[in-house]
Amino acid sequence: MPPITLLIKPASGACNMRCKYCFYSDVMENRSVANFGMLGDDLHEQMVKKALGEASGSVTFAFQGGEPTLRGLDFFRRHIELVDKYNVRALKVYNTIQTNGYIVDEKWAEFFRQNNFLVGLSMDGTRSIHDRFRLDSNKKGTYDKVLRCARLLDKFEVEYNILCVVNNVVAKNGAKVLNTLIANGFRYIQFIPCLDKFNNDVKQDFSLDPKAYEKFLKTTFDIYYRFFVNRRLLSIRNFDNYVAMLAGMAPESCGMSGICNCYFVVEGDGSVYPCDFYVVDRYRLGNVATHGFRQMLHCDNAKKFVSQSLKVDDKCRKCQWYFICRGGCRRNRQTDLDGVLHLNEYCIAFEGFFPYAFSRLKEMAQFVLNNNR
Repeated sequence: MPPITLLIKPASGACNMRCKYCFYSDVMENRSVANFGMLGDDLHEQMVKKALGEASGSVTFAFQGGEPTLRGLDFFRRHIELVDKYNVRALKVYNTIQTNGYIVDEKWAEFFRQNNFLVGLSMDGTRSIHDRFRLDSNKKGTYDKVLRCARLLDKFEVEYNILCVVNNVVAKNGAKVLNTLIANGFRYIQFIPCLDKFNNDVKQDFSLDPKAYEKFLKTTFDIYYRFFVNRRLLSIRNFDNYVAMLAGMAPESCGMSGICNCYFVVEGDGSVYPCDFYVVDRYRLGNVATHGFRQMLHCDNAKKFVSQSLKVDDKCRKCQWYFICRGGCRRNRQTDLDGVLHLNEYCIAFEGFFPYAFSRLKEMAQFVLNNNR
């Protein structure tokens, strides 16, 4: 059994915010049970025990939601106790959490620091853009709450990165968004393309237009490259991956590998799925209460999920940029849940971006190679 990565939803899809573009709300609407409730202590213990008992090398426990902090700090304290109890083979254990930061206080920040949690904090760049889409349950903007969380993480020296959803408004203001994040002291950033609902052709004000995305990629890459030239730190995940790939390394982002793999998404009732974008009934692999991870990795649904991702459109395969684009994330090639994959909806963006940035990406890759010798 290889290393195991678990993406755990300890509060299922429950959330204390109401982001207008939330993809997981759509996922919940496409399954028989929308919210599975809080992950119980017994299921939590079985999950930790099985993962540490079956994995080789390492186990990553990545907590997401919904909003995982709604499960409460005591749950996470117990998680550390369970890992200590069952990690009898001294595997490497990585703990991460993706949070909106809404209720994170000094106790949370101190816990993250003491237990080496890597934190992903969601923030959409500028105050006006963030507060337009990332609202709380009272329909009020949350920018101040998130920025306060970031400052707490700084105070307690917690390792964290910023996750920014690239909706259409963000895409049209790429330089402003990135420069604002930089001005706030953020140097580790993930830009995630905004997703429309499955089976829905109706575009919203946040729906990401491919040409706007192309402009965003070019604009943010220019800033990224300028930091490189000046030997200043700026990590943007998708660009980092392109550089690594051109340097002969495998991408660490699964959506850039050209084929799906099954990591294990654990919902609140213990049910397991192969991908955060596909936590729906037809892709269910099993349950931590009744199945082992090795068993689920080799089940028919897991094999089917991976095999479906092998299909590549002929136009895509013949494209000169396929070797680095590799078709992109499956979710951007699938507009419904019938399993049929098409061209990446952002092909236009990548066809414009790669010729624009490729020579500089190669230069950066050569720098990496020279410094790794």
